[in-house]
Amino acid sequence: MICHTPEDFATELPPLGAVAGLDLGTVTIGVAISDSMRGIATPVETIKRKKFGLDAARLLQITTDRLVHGIVLGLPFNMDGSEGPRCQSTRAFARNLERLTPLPITFWDERLSTVAAERALLAADTSRKRRAEVIDHVAATYILQGLLDRLMHMKGTM
Repeated sequence: MICHTPEDFATELPPLGAVAGLDLGTVTIGVAISDSMRGIATPVETIKRKKFGLDAARLLQITTDRLVHGIVLGLPFNMDGSEGPRCQSTRAFARNLERLTPLPITFWDERLSTVAAERALLAADTSRKRRAEVIDHVAATYILQGLLDRLMHMKGTM
């Protein structure tokens, strides 16, 4: 089920349980997972993309192994807020994934998540080679943490 707002997504989640964040690229998929209290996002893995069936199988294996209850995909809006081809591709990926899992799926604005991840890795004095290996799942962590913070804020206002 694709949820179009964080509020809709929250109603589909049980009170506790991990959520997965995805940074969907053309070559890789960065994956991050939250703790069961949904307070902290942690980078997990970068999947080298092959074809949708293999990519989805690996993602669903991770969601099963990590007891994930929902998935958030970074939605790569243009800087002016418009949707380009990458947004369309991400939405198509979500529609295809929706057919394979009962988990709720939502989107989070990922503008500048890779920039933030790059800055954090530079601040940590990470080598260029290592940055290239981890940038996607670190970006997925920024995407997921944004959603987790929104969900936590929603809880506080209820």
